[in-house]
Amino acid sequence: MYSGTVKNVTVSLPDEVYRRARVKAAERDTSLSALVRDFLVGLADEEGEFERRKRLQDEVLRTVKQFRAGDRLDRANAHERRAVR
Repeated sequence: MYSGTVKNVTVSLPDEVYRRARVKAAERDTSLSALVRDFLVGLADEEGEFERRKRLQDEVLRTVKQFRAGDRLDRANAHERRAVR
């Protein structure tokens, strides 16, 4: 099941959280250790904020078909526009 070494972690929980977590593990026909392990694996695999923003930026840039700096509004026209009406 595991490859490499395995680390033991001690976690302190309030009694009620422990009880509800044990019930949830039983409902899923698994152990509390497996439930916590799966949660931590998922957490560790989550995309970080920087990676998420980079991915979103890349997705947007892929949709840009043509861009020319000359198509921008000049300074006077940019200040004439009303952003909110």
